[in-house]
Amino acid sequence: MNIALIFKVAGIGVLITVINMIFETSGKKEWNTYTTITGVIIVLALVMTEISGLFNAVRTMFQLY
Repeated sequence: MNIALIFKVAGIGVLITVINMIFETSGKKEWNTYTTITGVIIVLALVMTEISGLFNAVRTMFQLY
């Protein structure tokens, strides 16, 4: 696992938090859900390759096909 990936995920989390705070102070709290879901989707897309590598390693370890 790459340390850069951890920093990217943390950066996205901080960015989403700041955006949610901006929406909350401007009175548009209904947009917080959309920005949070968007952040989760972006992080899942980033982590998808790592999850795929994990499943391939487990498949190879236990000789599953």
